[in-house]
Amino acid sequence: MTLTALAFYVFASVAVAAGLFVVLARNPVHSVLWLILSFFSAAGLMVLLGAEFVAMLLIIVYVGAVAVLFLFVVMMLDVDFTELKQGLADYLPMGALIGVVLLVELGLVIGHWAIAGSAPDVRAAVAPVPQDVSNVEALGRILYDDYIYLFQAAGLILLVAMVGAIVLTLYHRPDIKRQDILKQIYRQRSEAVELRDVEPGQGV
Repeated sequence: MTLTALAFYVFASVAVAAGLFVVLARNPVHSVLWLILSFFSAAGLMVLLGAEFVAMLLIIVYVGAVAVLFLFVVMMLDVDFTELKQGLADYLPMGALIGVVLLVELGLVIGHWAIAGSAPDVRAAVAPVPQDVSNVEALGRILYDDYIYLFQAAGLILLVAMVGAIVLTLYHRPDIKRQDILKQIYRQRSEAVELRDVEPGQGV
């Protein structure tokens, strides 16, 4: 067994095991740490495939930003996970039924999977020859030339998902006094000043 094959099996095994522990870990902080390990393993697999740029993106973007953000959010939010798990038994049969249906559908798809004879030629025609350009230039050509509209559509979908998450989690506490700039700007004198006719010696 060559060193490349050994490294592939090590990275692949660690990625699968880490992904499994992301789901099975009881502590959400541990789940995020396992997720970071799976990202590192996936980056190692990308290096073995010759896609160093994608590997650096996985480490810099996902590990350095997304996963660390998840970790800080989970650690800083005061979430009562015991209370969240109280209703798990009520929804367990329905969740198990949906899981079985999804597994059956995946089995049917994999069982009828057929690779067209022209698939290797079509796949090779998309990417340029590795000896002619670097993988960074090849990735740029594919994303910003051949699939520019699909790439922009994916960005719009992520934008809508981000806005939806912000709207769903945004709430105003009624016990906090907030400043309304427009209301202050358009305030009239009659709304701000009240004249009272005070009798002498009575006070206000």
